[in-house]
Amino acid sequence: MSAAPVDHDAPPAFHDAGRRARLRACTLLLVDDEPANLDLLEAVLEGDGYERIVRTTDAREVPALVARHAPDLVLLDLHMPHRHGLDVLADLRRDTPPDDYRPVLVLTADATGEAKERALARGARDFVTKPFDATEVLLRVENLLDTRLLHADA
Repeated sequence: MSAAPVDHDAPPAFHDAGRRARLRACTLLLVDDEPANLDLLEAVLEGDGYERIVRTTDAREVPALVARHAPDLVLLDLHMPHRHGLDVLADLRRDTPPDDYRPVLVLTADATGEAKERALARGARDFVTKPFDATEVLLRVENLLDTRLLHADA
């Protein structure tokens, strides 16, 4: 008996309707000093079904927003006034309990290898340069949230 053909474009089995709904119910915190960047990112995420989105243009607000909203994922710019994204990453790492997993996706125009290495060393779980491809960002967001939920379920 021959095996059924494999559809390489089909979504993985774990991305059923229930899993998708659970991912879309996650809270996302967007941090960027440029309102236009937040508007674009929010439109992309809302267009894919995400509804629980918190945003700020002031990186100094991140600790209070994390305490208030307990985001499942933080999408973070690096070069901002008042607080650099690397400092925010260090704060998030320090304030996240050791048994918790709160991923951070860095979205920045800084395409240097040094920026990427420093962000990943400070706790970012993924890194995308601007201008970004919407599909790539959505896939990375879903992957990070899926890992977050798997950790929460463990």
